[in-house]
Amino acid sequence: MSQHFLCSVKAVCFLKEPRESPVRRRRRSRGQQKHSQRQESSVCHGKDLTAKMSVLSPILIPPEIKEYMTKGERFIKWDDDSTNASPVILRVDSRGFYLYWTFQSKEMEFLDITSIRDTRVGKFAKIPKSQKLREVFNLDFPDNNFFLKTLTVVSGPDMVDLTFHNFVSYKENVGKDWADDILAIVRNPFTYNACRYTFLEKILVKLKMQLNNQGKIPVRNIFQMFPADRKRVEAALNACHLPTGKNDGINPEDFPESVYKTFLMNLCPRTEIDEIFTSHHSKAKPYMTKDHLTKFINKKQRDSHLNDMLFPPAKPQQVQGLIDKYEPSGMNIQRGQLSPEGMVWFLCGPENSIVSQEKLLLYQDMSQPLSHYFINSSHNTYLTAGQFSGISSPEMYRQSLLMGCRCVELDCWKGRPPDEEPIITHGFTMTSEILFKDAIEAIAESAFKTSPYPVILSFENHVDSPKQQAKMAEYCRTIFGDMLLTEPLENFPLKPGVPLPSPQDLMGKILIKNKKNQFISGENQDTQKKGKSPEEEASGSDQPTSSDGESTDRACEAAEEVPELEEDLGNLDEEEIKKLQSDEGTAGLEVTAYEEMSSLVNYIQPIKFESFEISAKKNRSYVVSSFTEIKAYELLTKSPIQFVDYNKRQMSRIYPKGTRMDSSNYMPQMFWNVGCQMVALNFQTTDVPMQQNMALFEFNGQSGYLLKHAFMRRPDKQFDPFSVDRIDVVVASTLSITIISGQFLSERSVRSYVEVELFGLPGDPKRRYRTKLTPNANSINPVWKEDAFVFEKILMPELASLRIVALEEGGKFIGHRIIPITAVRTGYHHVCLRSESNMPLTMPSLFVYIEMKDYVPDSWADLTMALSNPIKFFNAHDKKSLKSQEANAEQSDPQVSRSTASLTTNGLATITGTYSTPPSNGPAGNVSKTVEEPQTASMEELQQTKAFGKLLKRQEKELKELERKAIKLREELLQKYAILFTELVGQPGKKKGPGPPKAPRKKSCRLTMDESRSPGDAAESSDSRILELKEKLEEELIQLGEEQYDGIRKKKEQHVTEQIAKIIELAREKQASELKALKESSESNTKEMKKKLEAKRVDKIQTMAKNTTDKVAQERLKREINNAHIQEVVQAVKQMNEKQNRYQQLLEAKQTASLEKIKEKEHELQQEAFVEYEEKVKALSAEVQELVRSCAKVCFPLEADKAKEEALDATSEGDQVLPEELQQNNLTPKAVRHETENDVEDDESIGHQVSRL
Repeated sequence: MSQHFLCSVKAVCFLKEPRESPVRRRRRSRGQQKHSQRQESSVCHGKDLTAKMSVLSPILIPPEIKEYMTKGERFIKWDDDSTNASPVILRVDSRGFYLYWTFQSKEMEFLDITSIRDTRVGKFAKIPKSQKLREVFNLDFPDNNFFLKTLTVVSGPDMVDLTFHNFVSYKENVGKDWADDILAIVRNPFTYNACRYTFLEKILVKLKMQLNNQGKIPVRNIFQMFPADRKRVEAALNACHLPTGKNDGINPEDFPESVYKTFLMNLCPRTEIDEIFTSHHSKAKPYMTKDHLTKFINKKQRDSHLNDMLFPPAKPQQVQGLIDKYEPSGMNIQRGQLSPEGMVWFLCGPENSIVSQEKLLLYQDMSQPLSHYFINSSHNTYLTAGQFSGISSPEMYRQSLLMGCRCVELDCWKGRPPDEEPIITHGFTMTSEILFKDAIEAIAESAFKTSPYPVILSFENHVDSPKQQAKMAEYCRTIFGDMLLTEPLENFPLKPGVPLPSPQDLMGKILIKNKKNQFISGENQDTQKKGKSPEEEASGSDQPTSSDGESTDRACEAAEEVPELEEDLGNLDEEEIKKLQSDEGTAGLEVTAYEEMSSLVNYIQPIKFESFEISAKKNRSYVVSSFTEIKAYELLTKSPIQFVDYNKRQMSRIYPKGTRMDSSNYMPQMFWNVGCQMVALNFQTTDVPMQQNMALFEFNGQSGYLLKHAFMRRPDKQFDPFSVDRIDVVVASTLSITIISGQFLSERSVRSYVEVELFGLPGDPKRRYRTKLTPNANSINPVWKEDAFVFEKILMPELASLRIVALEEGGKFIGHRIIPITAVRTGYHHVCLRSESNMPLTMPSLFVYIEMKDYVPDSWADLTMALSNPIKFFNAHDKKSLKSQEANAEQSDPQVSRSTASLTTNGLATITGTYSTPPSNGPAGNVSKTVEEPQTASMEELQQTKAFGKLLKRQEKELKELERKAIKLREELLQKYAILFTELVGQPGKKKGPGPPKAPRKKSCRLTMDESRSPGDAAESSDSRILELKEKLEEELIQLGEEQYDGIRKKKEQHVTEQIAKIIELAREKQASELKALKESSESNTKEMKKKLEAKRVDKIQTMAKNTTDKVAQERLKREINNAHIQEVVQAVKQMNEKQNRYQQLLEAKQTASLEKIKEKEHELQQEAFVEYEEKVKALSAEVQELVRSCAKVCFPLEADKAKEEALDATSEGDQVLPEELQQNNLTPKAVRHETENDVEDDESIGHQVSRL
């Protein structure tokens, strides 16, 4: 086990979980695991409770800084770029914040310890390339012992942008001590998870180390350290009576820790903490006593789940130690008082860390099968950038493993002559190549520096050459040595039904994931070679059958083409490249392994996935399947429970789809929700998915393994990640977080805001909240005065995590923090923010208040409070009921108010509905099991309300307006065609102007018509034009009518929707009033019952006092009576609540049925509107024809009816009647009135036809 890993838990004692025997593990695989599971649960629960008392005893211990590191050691620092080598003295400050070196010129260079990613010595350290430096270090001489003196320190803001600091010691083996001890400081959990006060101390340490030639702290450095607002820095320095000039200096003795604290309090006033302080101490005094501070810690900072008997709350004697530590005033310390400034530093201390510190250490059971853990996994590990043209580097394997990754990927391809060295690259792309051997050496050197638990090498093998595969296997055997697991463990044979070994069993081992052929297993060796000729067996081009029995000829053919494609990739057009880079990527072209590589495979044997049913039937835990994110998402949405069961037994690996050419990542949460173990991500891209992955795998000692919840491990339990109600025996949590303020968020003076996001199951509450922008540009101490963000029902807290991110106006990232919900602590905390690559940021932080509690439905809240503290609950309830009774004293008949409920909302009164109050029988509240049938408002009653009537009137007005507009349009159309008809009549050339009287003019008109129609050509032309006009008028009238009917139909459908919505709104208002009345009635009954029980208790005590004179006996009997009273009250309340809940359920069921009935009515009314529309459209054609005929008769009466015309000509009575009919029907177009005013017959007028339509 790595010394660096052991160092992180030095001086920390925690429970060690019992190791499970192989016999018990085999029994568990047969389903007999209940005892071991209970044992595991109790151990973990006990550890959790022990750790939750860290308010007074922080768990993380600062790293030990050895004396020789603070004194310093002489080295030669060299740089390949500049070819310079300079003598330096290398040191670490006494607090372990910085690694720094001093040149002979007294110039100093600093390296933040948190930015150090690795230290290397010997052959793994950097070697000078320039000839000048090689001569300096005598590298060309065989006995120079250079590798015994080397030291390389690797640092960088992320795993891609790295800097190598190279040193050579004057003595041998000195570099190794420095490398080990520096890495021990870096790997200590305290280094990355220090409290807010430690980060502020870090600034002071650096200021005191960067002295000028006069040995003073340059004021310029202070301005550079706090650049957001120079004026505020000058004011804070002035308040401390320190110089403020840019070229001034401060004596280190004049800037001790106490003055530095005063400077910070003036630069960054904490008024929000002053308000908290004021609300928890005596208002008349400017300090908080021990008792007040004790109450504050127990009420606000202590986990409410802790049992007071097993874990007693903090006591004033213990709190005195905190006052001694954080109170700046000696006088207050002597008096046991804490000032507001002391409160600030207390809340910045390690006692108030937001993270449960024990979870940063190795706290989980590591003796479960491998399939019971989430495993930190990487995809295409060798890439430093994009998937198409990125650079490949062996360094990426080192960095991934140093970050705790336990599964790395190697895409192996056949090397080219003459060396024929296998290479690693991304096939069919322009990514660079690295040697397979270099990658294996990098893995061997870094595999167990961070975590001692097993590493899985996921091979994507495209090497179809037996010779090169044999070379790959040889490299693995020789370079890994004993670390490589080549044979199954004795207690875990590769047989169906046998579980996988545990991380504990495989500690320090490297496992190969590569296709395994059947001939390796021995029994199928003959089957493998069957059907092949001796020539085929002897040749190097034979194609073995893979373990899943499928031929790989096509895959091998594709692999043989790879060198040609890579050599001439420039000839591929964009379409061909896209085709190659499908969702599955190059994984589909993987070839099967030859004997040498296949013999290295044991517990991680990949096969093609067939189905969950087949996998369950075969029951082979050592078989693993890989899925693209697309395929995995399809499986988890269609068969989530089966996917969870599959991952209980065996492992699955998820990897990004091939079209993610930018190396972006998918959200791993969705696949963790179904228990997928190896959810592989692109480590080089620090997007939100990768940020979540880095943050979560920092826990459990950065081991790279996180134990899944018991529901995702036990075969006797089923888990559906899409559950929206509850998960059996899992207590849901409620988390509320208030973003109070920020400190030193940016180097610029900007406005900022904070987002809070929850990652978890699909059924968890709203995922994201955000604060408003700060009202002004203030990066030093912005304050948000907003309500708490509440995540009400987190179904499975073990699978959820919280992300808090600070951003500048415009969305620029400032810093963030992601914490598992189970590691979040209740209380006021400073959240020290991290960079996008999860590196701790020294300056930015957020001050928040978090409250974690078990989720309790609203309907059970009162009962829960009553059971947890009956006396307090009922006393508060009595006061509330008394106030309610006084407020309602003026009501004349309370019984009526309980039996009827009326609600007026926004001035609209709803119909009063009746309900039945559940009765209370007897003084003890004996509740009958029968529940009266509740009543709720019907749809007919709701339709009689004033609000609904008002809606109907408005809708009726809208329909009338539509009809009015339609009539107007038709009149205009008819008038237009009447003019056209008149013009057609006047074509023979009648003179305009005054004419003879009406009767003769009418006769003359008819005569002219007859005369004009007598010639054959003129008649035919006139008839065709008349017919054309009639048809055109008919078409336009039909179109206009259809548009009118369609508009009316749509309007009626809209009205139906509005009516139903209004009825539903009224129904819900009514139902709310019914539930409110029910609740008030229940409270009244509870109050009556309590009065009776209280009277009964008083009677018992009075009777006992009369019968017993012994005071001791009286006190004992009084306690018994009170205890019995409490139990009786609780039981009675429980019974009443049960009956009320049953009654409420019935009422809610009726209300739901009523709403459903209303919704069904909507479809029925919509259908009626549609049927009415169809009927009108069917009748439209006949009405239009009649209307056109009537219009034509006005202008062409002879054309319509010659016989009637003759009768009208013979008598003068008819000539007198027609004008009257025309006037009665209001048909008065000007052209028709001038030409044919007396030619109307006894038919329906045009106006009447319009009104009918």
